[in-house]
Amino acid sequence: MSEPSSPGESQCGAPRFFVGCVEDESEGLDDCASMRTDMELYEDYLEDDSPPECQIVVGICCMMKKSKSKPMTQILERLCKFEYITVVIFPEDVILNEPVEKWPLCDCLISFHSKGFPLDKAVSYTKLRNPLLINDLNMQYYIQDRREVYRILQEEGVDLPRYAVLNRDPDNPDECNLVEGEDQVEVNGEVFLKPFVEKPVSAEDHNVYIYYPTSAGGGSQRLFRKIGSRSSVYSPESSVRKTGSYIYEEFMPTDGTDVKVYTVGPDYAHAEARKSPALDGKVERDSEGKEIRYPVMLTAMEKLVARKVCLAFKQTVCGFDLLRANGHSYVCDVNGFSFVKNSMKYYDDCAKILGNIVMRELAPQFQIPWSIPTEAEDIPIVPTTSGTMMELRCVIAVIRHGDRTPKQKMKMEVRNPMFFELFEKYGGYKTGKLKLKKPKQLQEVLDITRTLLTDIGQHTDCEIEEKKSKLEQLKTVLEMYGHFSGINRKVQLTYLPHGQPKTSSEEEGMRIRKIYPFAVML
Repeated sequence: MSEPSSPGESQCGAPRFFVGCVEDESEGLDDCASMRTDMELYEDYLEDDSPPECQIVVGICCMMKKSKSKPMTQILERLCKFEYITVVIFPEDVILNEPVEKWPLCDCLISFHSKGFPLDKAVSYTKLRNPLLINDLNMQYYIQDRREVYRILQEEGVDLPRYAVLNRDPDNPDECNLVEGEDQVEVNGEVFLKPFVEKPVSAEDHNVYIYYPTSAGGGSQRLFRKIGSRSSVYSPESSVRKTGSYIYEEFMPTDGTDVKVYTVGPDYAHAEARKSPALDGKVERDSEGKEIRYPVMLTAMEKLVARKVCLAFKQTVCGFDLLRANGHSYVCDVNGFSFVKNSMKYYDDCAKILGNIVMRELAPQFQIPWSIPTEAEDIPIVPTTSGTMMELRCVIAVIRHGDRTPKQKMKMEVRNPMFFELFEKYGGYKTGKLKLKKPKQLQEVLDITRTLLTDIGQHTDCEIEEKKSKLEQLKTVLEMYGHFSGINRKVQLTYLPHGQPKTSSEEEGMRIRKIYPFAVML
């Protein structure tokens, strides 16, 4: 048997989720047995390894297309590794055709709306059984209406594109506050210049149109749910739709990508980017036919937005869309219950977080001794064609920018009285150091240098001990640019009462007996 990944997980390697029915009703037990999936495996499990006395039942109530999807299956298999958790999938036939009184019992419910799902019945079931809800069901009514989604986001202070709502009365479609021009539309007094976006108020309607100005050729890009390799198509039609209610919003210029964010609780968010369907409508797919997505690092502000969305809509597992434009991030859609596809790391994280939530909330009621595991992170081992090897999860680099000019310095030691007089003149003896940056001060240093070079030329046996080459170099640097600005040059004088300063690494080991009481650095 495989080892559990945490102390709170099961010792059983096989997943323990099955399709079940109400356990406290004696009638229909034969039908119940026929509804269970993998029953032979389940019965073998009961014979070989009896489950713990206390089991927390997590019910999965959604359409079969969702409950049988790869992400859901991957997550449920991991969730079942928790020792005290058993997962029961509600059969779609029971959900659609049976009264809620005959639905399977559960202590925690994972349920969400999709096409054809009877959300009203699910709400009635929660009122009858009162299970712990991972995703609030009542809030899912609001998620189906883009007007309510935008209202809630606005109340939470989440950035949105500028928008206006056009509500049309089906009985009087012509009576609405819409004025359409060639390159603009006015909705309830709010003007939107093309390009702008037109969204149906129903979140189930994915026919979103983007209208272009005449300067860009006019027409519109019509977005829809992916069909094969297409997600949008261009249309020469430039007039907005005349029936139905819509949200009109300002078009946000992005870099050609949409950011999809997936939360698992308020403290976890996974983000991916995909090619925007507004570009050319062609879906980028990999060799396996899956849409290509790119990993994205969220900013601190975007993580805060993810937390706000998760809490505002009371959806532990929640997906929403971000648009990065003009240096800001805007939420343009909230999809509700959504899983990441093809990410083993996400499946591990999601199952662990959901399992911990269930145990934290329900373990005390079942008198199960449990605390959140604090084990070290598992070493990421992945299978390869030549065995197993560690998986590289990230690369961290510390890079220093190199866009500034390296400092250019020259150093020399002097002991001529003229330098001492200059040092005393500007109060260098108070600190033992002096920094000269003003043009007048730099000119004085240049005058001293020129005088010393002249004396060296006239008196070959003079007592000036400064090296001629160093003085010439100092003169050359000070005469650069033809004037002093006090910005690009400075002279530093350091008094050395005890002789030679510390040697550099290049000079280490060399002993110099000659003592210089003064140093200048340019």
